[in-house]
Amino acid sequence: MTICVFASSSNRIDGEYASAASDLGKLLARAKMDVVYGGGGIGLMGKLADAVIENGGKITGVIPSFMIDEGWNHSDVEEMIVTSDMGDRKKKMFSLADAVVALPGGVGTLEELTEAMTLKQLGIYKGPIIILNTLGFYNSFIDFLEHMVSGNFLRYEHKGMWEIATSVEGVMDLLGKKDSWLEDPRSIARI
Repeated sequence: MTICVFASSSNRIDGEYASAASDLGKLLARAKMDVVYGGGGIGLMGKLADAVIENGGKITGVIPSFMIDEGWNHSDVEEMIVTSDMGDRKKKMFSLADAVVALPGGVGTLEELTEAMTLKQLGIYKGPIIILNTLGFYNSFIDFLEHMVSGNFLRYEHKGMWEIATSVEGVMDLLGKKDSWLEDPRSIARI
């Protein structure tokens, strides 16, 4: 199973976020789950990659060429797929993923998470989407999703597209479950 992890590239965040990223990388490696991620060497991306590598796991980075030019790539990730742009990066990551896990992050992480939701809503991506809500980071976002449902911008059934974990162990438990969302999501895609 290959887990696509979206995460922050910031180093200027609470250390508990970094600990969660490291713990997740360690547990994924020990569970023999492959990881695909954005290829970065700093922030939560770097912590995740370091932990996967240190625990003998397989990790693949997917990064646009301009980020390599800037030196943002992780130098110890052996398998690094270089794309022409951000759109191709996401397409490649989704094509490799059996499941998506979103750690806390900025607008890039949020954009990746919401694209995963959009693709799942349309039946293009069919795997689990798990939000790791460390320190309640995603509480406002989850409230906003509820607001979309109550305003009929999303159906109530769409809430089944994602799952929320408050701990790394919770993420691992959810990865062990079979995703049971709709067989034919397009049947309810139109509101």
